[in-house]
Amino acid sequence: MTRLSAKGALIGAASIAVLAAVPALATHAWSTYHWQKGSGPLDMPIGDNVDSRWEPYLATAIEDWNKSTVIAAPAYSTGFTSPRRCAPVANRIEVCNAKYGQTGWLGIAQIWLSNGHITQGITKLNDTYFDTAKYNTPSWRALVTCQEIGHDYGLGHQDEDFGNADMETNGVQTCMDYTNLPAGNEHPNGHDYDQLASIYNHSEGAAATTVARSTQSEAAGGDTPSDWGRAIAFTRDGRPHVFERTTASGRKMITHVFWAIGQGPGGGHSDH
Repeated sequence: MTRLSAKGALIGAASIAVLAAVPALATHAWSTYHWQKGSGPLDMPIGDNVDSRWEPYLATAIEDWNKSTVIAAPAYSTGFTSPRRCAPVANRIEVCNAKYGQTGWLGIAQIWLSNGHITQGITKLNDTYFDTAKYNTPSWRALVTCQEIGHDYGLGHQDEDFGNADMETNGVQTCMDYTNLPAGNEHPNGHDYDQLASIYNHSEGAAATTVARSTQSEAAGGDTPSDWGRAIAFTRDGRPHVFERTTASGRKMITHVFWAIGQGPGGGHSDH
């Protein structure tokens, strides 16, 4: 797989020829966060807590991520929580939509960690913004759904600059890119699949997907920075977008935020 970037200076023909012969190195894991996996593909149930407007986007995102060689087709079923509360459930990813208010964010992904592994995750999609003309488009809905579920699997961004050209691998853009122009960025690309293969290229025992997984669910993670703990990562324009909080049980909750354009504390950005 060759990673071709649309960002930066033009590359000469000779350089392109060299790059084409070099396999891409996956470099956008979300820290070391990953689920515990047995000897086969990662089999992670995904809970459907979305309404009819979001169903096609959730179904497409699940289908897209299932194309990874290390993710098994999940048990895609009715969710175990309410959309507004969107509480996590042990050993599952729950996906929800609701009007979460003027929070500044389009979507968030939250994961809970125990002994270095993700034990549960959620994706929230904020209808307060998606019900507006600016964000009520197929491209915005698909991009944010795809990206937040990607974070729940342990992926970071391929790029975090909203104002430059979109990332490409072999001419295909990616939902794991910060962008103000969502069209063309609605799906994962080859670099995302390479990164997942790198994250989940090892087995942690046959019991890892059953006995060894946590059976304890945490309380809902909240909708504002005051609920999420301390900021541990910032976008290039200075806004906090990753937060960490230690829960009452001693586990860490990590929150990844997709801010709406011009929203979020400590900065802002404009369309490009």
